[in-house]
Amino acid sequence: MTDTVTEAAPVRIERDGDVAVVVLDSPPLNLFTPTVFDALEAVAGELVPLTDPGTPDRARAVLVEARGKVVSGGVDVTFFRDIAEGPEPVRHGAELWARLLRVAQRFEALPVPTVFAAHGLTLTAAFELALACDILLAAEKASFGLNEIVVGLTPSMGGPQRLAERAGPARAKELIFTGERYPAAVLERWDVVNRVLPDDGFAEAAREYAHRVAAGPTVAHAATKRLVATSVRKGARAADALVPEVSGALFGTDDLRGAVASFLTDGPGKATYRGR
Repeated sequence: MTDTVTEAAPVRIERDGDVAVVVLDSPPLNLFTPTVFDALEAVAGELVPLTDPGTPDRARAVLVEARGKVVSGGVDVTFFRDIAEGPEPVRHGAELWARLLRVAQRFEALPVPTVFAAHGLTLTAAFELALACDILLAAEKASFGLNEIVVGLTPSMGGPQRLAERAGPARAKELIFTGERYPAAVLERWDVVNRVLPDDGFAEAAREYAHRVAAGPTVAHAATKRLVATSVRKGARAADALVPEVSGALFGTDDLRGAVASFLTDGPGKATYRGR
């Protein structure tokens, strides 16, 4: 059963059991306007306590999905025009990017697995948000683009650096320099998309995937995220140095104790994790 936390907002959170579902719903193209960015920022703030280990009935995974034929047609360009033609455009532009980077970083730092489900066209800010998530699932018909060059910008919600982490610097620059739309199959080969799933039943398959990771050992998943992020950004030796702290702490969790007892009594795959 799904409980709607916020009903009318263009970006909102719905609960589907252990999964917090972030819904982008601003028809017809799910364009990112100031109102949508405000709602996204609010949702990012709501997710922090919602996924906190101390929260009763915490969400154990986050799924981002969109309503309509496309995930997003990108940013409403009048937003950029108003900044460029208004007072102190450089200062206000810098403030905008700093704000949106904080949103992406909040998604990235959540202590649970985050999954982005792209069922169709996914441009600019939506694509950058997808890159801030742990797992990017795409339908066969999905396509992606960072085409900010058409308005004289570079993607600045974290897209270039996170593309470089996934696909390498040359691919990141190619994708951004051309502004082209890339099909899901190509970006899967480039390690940007994790999995391409059939168009038929895509939404259900994405939900099933999110529920599967939500059913796993939540505290161990948080440790994995921290180790991987440290390795990518500071090197494997820096991640090695964290292992005693983050992995050693897992021996004090109900997740590990219950899983070990279940393994020894019932065999592998029988544990029920509680995320503590």
